[in-house]
Amino acid sequence: MFLTQEPSATETISNAVEGYYDHFLTVLPRIALGIFIVVAGILIAQLITNLFKRRFLHKAEDPLMARFLAQALKIVLSLVAIMIALDVAGLGGIATGILTAAGGAAIILGFAFQDIGKNFLAGIILAFNRPFNINDTIMVDTHFGRVKALNFRYTHVKTTDGRDIYIPNSDVLTKPVENYTADGFYRVDFTVGIGYEDDIESAKSIIQEILDTNKEIVHNDTHDNFVIESELATSTVNLKVLFWVHTIDYRKASRVLRGQIIQQVKQALEQKGFNLPADITELKLYGNEEDIPLRVRKDPRDLLTEGKNPN
Repeated sequence: MFLTQEPSATETISNAVEGYYDHFLTVLPRIALGIFIVVAGILIAQLITNLFKRRFLHKAEDPLMARFLAQALKIVLSLVAIMIALDVAGLGGIATGILTAAGGAAIILGFAFQDIGKNFLAGIILAFNRPFNINDTIMVDTHFGRVKALNFRYTHVKTTDGRDIYIPNSDVLTKPVENYTADGFYRVDFTVGIGYEDDIESAKSIIQEILDTNKEIVHNDTHDNFVIESELATSTVNLKVLFWVHTIDYRKASRVLRGQIIQQVKQALEQKGFNLPADITELKLYGNEEDIPLRVRKDPRDLLTEGKNPN
């Protein structure tokens, strides 16, 4: 009967290391090929995405949708390249485990990061159905500006004073969205006050002529420009001026042009002798006050003319 000597712990560890080393040398080319596939796949995904943007964005009627699809295409192609690389490297089990773990993690993370999940789903919905397009001027809640981009988690809006605001897509989807440029027209208004002694119809005719002769104001059968009596105020009869403008450039149409019309109306009314009175201020005495202390001070130039010392 022969007795076999069991290997020592050192020999066992050495044999295991050698075995792992030999196995590593065997799979090393496949791992290197997998890494190459990942790098090449990401580069190809970027190339295809850039090609898609150049070709499709110029012809697309919906640039926001085109950009959103380009982002989605890049992510999908990159994930496909990673899965292929894992399979080539002999790590198909890992790929399957990653997909299984991703499914379970999605449920857990869905509760932990509800806001991120809501914004992501809202971004997908907005990509296919939304009340605005790129360069539209919108208001969401208190945020007002021009739409610059739609991403998976937020909508990028540029305000008229140069600020960049990133609104969560869930807010854009659930809150009222005011689009000021959807149909290309916007009505502007302002109020001008004339004196009670002035002729209202004459003032309205002067203002109406300014509206009718301005070429930057919209003139067609659908959009009417007019002047109406708005209010009998304390010291003035207020006339409300309403006119339509093109909203290709909302800032210029709604602010710059509005200011120009206000200036023209003021000058025309003053030239025709209309009064533009200020508000009347009423002073009252209360309690035991008998009068209001009032001191009248002459202009020093008048005192010098009279030959007196202003001091």
